[in-house]
Amino acid sequence: MNTFVNAFLGFFIFESVGAAHVTDTIIYDSEFYDIPLEELPHPFVYDENKQFDEVKAEIGTALPSTIQEIYSSATLTEETEDEAPTPKLIDGSSAQGSGVLGLQTQDGLPTCLLCTCLGTTVYCDDRELDAVPPLPKKTTHFYSRYNRIRKISRNDFANLNNLKKIDLTANFISDIHKDAFRRLPQLQELVLHDNRIRQLPELPSTLTFFDVSKNRLGHKGIRNEAFKDLNELQHLYITDNNLDHIPLPLPESLQALHLQNNNIQEMHEDTFCKMRDFTYVRRALEDIRLDGNPINLSKTPYAYMCLPRLPVGNLI
Repeated sequence: MNTFVNAFLGFFIFESVGAAHVTDTIIYDSEFYDIPLEELPHPFVYDENKQFDEVKAEIGTALPSTIQEIYSSATLTEETEDEAPTPKLIDGSSAQGSGVLGLQTQDGLPTCLLCTCLGTTVYCDDRELDAVPPLPKKTTHFYSRYNRIRKISRNDFANLNNLKKIDLTANFISDIHKDAFRRLPQLQELVLHDNRIRQLPELPSTLTFFDVSKNRLGHKGIRNEAFKDLNELQHLYITDNNLDHIPLPLPESLQALHLQNNNIQEMHEDTFCKMRDFTYVRRALEDIRLDGNPINLSKTPYAYMCLPRLPVGNLI
């Protein structure tokens, strides 16, 4: 019995040993095992005189081919402070002599530091400006509301051929050069609301929106036929100006005319329509505001026959 148990234990131990993980052994090639190092076919030669920099160069050659191409194709240049590239302005022009953020204003600050330049739009609202700041040439929209600007000079917007909108709401503007806006080839919207303007300047024929409400135009502030050639004008706002007449003629493109809170006392039958052409219809002009004026609209009923809607105002 003991003999049988011993035999069984011996067999079990043998199986366990056989199932154990066997580490791979290093097999030396018998062809070179006993050959001295200096007699190997490709011996590793170590040069004691090799400098450290040369060793680093050899290590560099071990980089992958794609990385080697990147390093070899890149030109390494050292930029000194004197050789730094010239910064560009918002319009892509050189900033030499004008500062990185635009031309210097009267306060000695660059325009795009004093104001906010986002793309081609310049926001200068509530910055206590007393003059229009120099603008980047590619400016399309300019906002300078709630400032202290008193005068618009002839060259304030010179060469700004991309300018589409100017908003100068709530300044102290009383003097505008007659050609300040006329030379802007793409100007569409001009807002001069809440200023002290007594005389309108020449306006570009490209205008579609013009707001000169809350100013001091009075009886002589608008020259004769001031809006005649504005063939694209759609919205005209001249409220609160102490006007005593409706400025004629009005362009056929006009859709909204706001004249409330003035001193308009009379209207003619051909103010909006044509007296001798009863078939004429003025479909575009749908919004006329005359409330707040000392005029009785019921006295001139034929003046509205060509309109799609009656003006808003006093009918008594």
